Amino acid sequence: MTTDVLGRRALNRALLARQLLLERRPMTVLDAVEHLVGMQAQAPNPPYIGLWSRLAGFDFAEPGALLTDRRLVRVVVMRGTLHLVSARDAVLLKPLTRPVLDRYLAATDLGGADAEAVGAYGRKLLEDEPRSDKELRELLAERWPEHDGALLNRIVRCTVPLVQVPPRGVWGSSGLARHTTLEHWLDGVEAEPSAEEMVLRYLAAFGPATVQDVQHWSGLTGLGEVVRRLELRTFADENGRVLYDVPDGPLPDPDTPAPVRFVPEFDNLTLSHADRARIITEEHRKRIFTVNGIIRATLLVDGFVHGMWKMEKKRGVATLRVEPFAPLPDRAAVEEEGHRLLAAAHPAAKGHELHIDG
Repeated sequence: MTTDVLGRRALNRALLARQLLLERRPMTVLDAVEHLVGMQAQAPNPPYIGLWSRLAGFDFAEPGALLTDRRLVRVVVMRGTLHLVSARDAVLLKPLTRPVLDRYLAATDLGGADAEAVGAYGRKLLEDEPRSDKELRELLAERWPEHDGALLNRIVRCTVPLVQVPPRGVWGSSGLARHTTLEHWLDGVEAEPSAEEMVLRYLAAFGPATVQDVQHWSGLTGLGEVVRRLELRTFADENGRVLYDVPDGPLPDPDTPAPVRFVPEFDNLTLSHADRARIITEEHRKRIFTVNGIIRATLLVDGFVHGMWKMEKKRGVATLRVEPFAPLPDRAAVEEEGHRLLAAAHPAAKGHELHIDG
């Protein structure tokens, strides 16, 4: 029995189709965020750009309204990083990804601090009212002056499921990040944690993929057994590695045209595989992933990372600067999409400026 081999372009087009980047889709924001199994959100604004690049008729006000209504939440899940997820997925994913934070805590010298007592007291403080890290550190240090407040704060963040509350994460808003507990914020929301469901949904959004890819995306280990007990179709990549996939996952023709897309900082598109060759070369990866943990915004041309970009607004003028890594085969397409992004993200700006280097 032979195994079908999927080349780099075939995997690229499969990823783009599942990431809603081959064409803008007429989905609701909530449905899209659930389909994507969340969006990395350690900076407040990137998920908005990511949704604009994926959805037809996207309204920049909608995610903020869903955050305020508690239908979307900002919570630490995969890889121990902050994500924008649905309320149901927060309840589903938080316990499944808890081992990531357990590892962080196990690697920390607690200096004799009682993690259980600190966590319980931190929970009470945060359920009394949402608090910033600074406020929580100071209150914890008052209770345990013999310990560093930053250490005590870390214990709480690793042992108590937390959510960031609005207005943090609402487009156009500002202010400190404040947290309360997941149970307090989402009282009554239920979901049955299932590693099998998590893996299937990962594959539907990022597959076909190896066991190592699933583990890289989630930050978890030991998922091989979960993958192998599911009824999955299998392929091989060009290096002979086994790729697993859901039965109905789309596999577009490798020559399917892929439009120019602006993908924001920290987008899971470039973060969710151990082998990222399907979306970015190793040479370009080194330019996108910085030594201080920043993952720069990327420009997709013919489906692959072809450059990076940055958008800012100063003195009322919104500016988008694009830095291609190689000559653009269709500069006009990049200009058109860039002007659309400026107009969508900053409709009230006094002016829009687009600069393409080179």
